[in-house]
Amino acid sequence: MRNFILGIVLTLLVFGFGALAAALLGYLPSSADATPSRLEMRVAMSALDASMDRHASRVNSPVPPTDDNLIEGMKLYTMNCSGCHGTLDKKPSPLEHSFYPPVPQIILDPLDDPEWHIHYAIRTGVRYTGMPAWDKALSDDQIWEVTLFLSHLEKLPPAVQDYWKKSFNLAPEAAEPEHQGEKHEH
Repeated sequence: MRNFILGIVLTLLVFGFGALAAALLGYLPSSADATPSRLEMRVAMSALDASMDRHASRVNSPVPPTDDNLIEGMKLYTMNCSGCHGTLDKKPSPLEHSFYPPVPQIILDPLDDPEWHIHYAIRTGVRYTGMPAWDKALSDDQIWEVTLFLSHLEKLPPAVQDYWKKSFNLAPEAAEPEHQGEKHEH
């Protein structure tokens, strides 16, 4: 039994050192425009979820989801987020596939994460994805306004929908057919 356990440990060490050697010798791809494998996406998303579950405070928004706050969140999204995550005129960002992993197009595929999760991702950023931490550029109330807007995308009050329509000449309706069913969790 001891030899069997020792064999498992040695095998794991060999694989670990092999992976480290491959990375340090430059055998792993580093291009940002590559398509991640399903295994890599599954491992990365599971690791991200586990990290957020461990580190993010499950706090409720101190900012109420009023029409004014949702509109402010929409404005902040437009100014700071739409360049990567898609614009309110329902066009995906040209940068969508320029990041590794590809950037979620949030307007076309709204997030289904809880508010605390979205707030944490915006406030602290997401390592190795290009998502910056916004806590040095936006106040916590502004981050909550963006969070509220994103978490209410599919159920915006009529006044906020009217503002969207007047500002972007397009109503906030269902996602475009090519993006339907591609829910993103991050």
